[in-house]
Amino acid sequence: MTAEASSTEVRWTRRHQITLLGALLVGVAIRLVLLPTDGFRPDLDQFVRWVHGIAVNGLPRAYDMDITFGPVMAWIWGVLAEIQPAFQTVTDASDPAIRALMKTPASLADLGLAGLVVYALRGRPTWAVVGGVAMLLHPAVFDISAWWGQYESIYLLSALGAVVFAINGRNGPAAALVAVSLMTKPQALPFILPFAAWFWATGGWREVARATVIGVAIVFALWLPFIPEGGPTAYLRNLSHYQNDIFPILSLNAWNSWWLVQELVAGGRYVVDDVSGLGLLTLRQVGYLITALTSLLVAVAILRDPRPRSLILGLAVATLLAFCFLTAMHERYSYGALVFLMLLIPDCRMRWVGLAFGIVFTLNILAAIPPTPGIAALLSVAGPLGIAGSVAMLTITGVLLVMLRRSQDHRAEVEATTAGL
Repeated sequence: MTAEASSTEVRWTRRHQITLLGALLVGVAIRLVLLPTDGFRPDLDQFVRWVHGIAVNGLPRAYDMDITFGPVMAWIWGVLAEIQPAFQTVTDASDPAIRALMKTPASLADLGLAGLVVYALRGRPTWAVVGGVAMLLHPAVFDISAWWGQYESIYLLSALGAVVFAINGRNGPAAALVAVSLMTKPQALPFILPFAAWFWATGGWREVARATVIGVAIVFALWLPFIPEGGPTAYLRNLSHYQNDIFPILSLNAWNSWWLVQELVAGGRYVVDDVSGLGLLTLRQVGYLITALTSLLVAVAILRDPRPRSLILGLAVATLLAFCFLTAMHERYSYGALVFLMLLIPDCRMRWVGLAFGIVFTLNILAAIPPTPGIAALLSVAGPLGIAGSVAMLTITGVLLVMLRRSQDHRAEVEATTAGL
């Protein structure tokens, strides 16, 4: 009976295929409707100005501008500049066709994320379909990419690809894709420790060294055209300028620990993060310290229990720890947890925790920058909803960390018992 159930479980039926195809068509249709819309115009206008600068001055001089994205995005914008001559003169996102083109890379990445989720869960067809449909039709996913015009899905696409390679025993390509993710957006930094722990646990220091060499080679190749013009240095300078001069805020509409501080201590006002918070440490440094220490717990858990589940859950937890305790977080920076948790939906407990997180994350996204006046009237990012959302986000993060640690402890108990026998 077990063998029969297992055989049935791995068989893809016509219903699975039709459901997935239907979700794909609906997901594409939703994105096609949203692509030309205004979205969040301040950011879209800025992105268009950057593409215009690349079109006029050339790709190697991209970082003469205040770009805060890594070279992968500069390459993508360079492609857009090549395929659309209008960027030679266009300097804002007032043209619906330009808006649609600017949002297309992230929307395609949405489809790629859904495809990777389906592939990773292909041995469990029903859950593969559920995961794929969820990625295609999740309101927060298409809101961020196809309406808002942000590029979170692009760095997460390479990160999820790295996970798929890693759990299938191919650490070399995984290391390469981790490097691509890091060179897309700095929000990929929390992925370093979980992957480093995985490489060590599955191959020792030699595997870590091999992965490092591969990663460095990819980073160098991506930066190569920009090096003669001082691109890497300018990029770091741009990041420093944004963090220290433009967004030195505890929380930028992110429902996390610092949002609670702003709501409960500062009366709902934004608070700068360079003020003293713990002796000689600033609040920003306190955030770094808490995130570093808790992230080490994630790395240790993966080292002691190097199963695919541990890596996937560890990446979700690391993402949430950074979101909850680092300052200057934006509401969308916990998106990675949504993506990684999709791979764990066959587990009943993970499914419910993932659902809870998805609801809180979506509410945070919609409340921070409402896509319609009706949603703006219904959801307020501040006040009781923001406080409840922050408490929920911290609780979910704590629950996932405990689940990761308990998995590690259970494995250690089993090994100890086996050794005793």
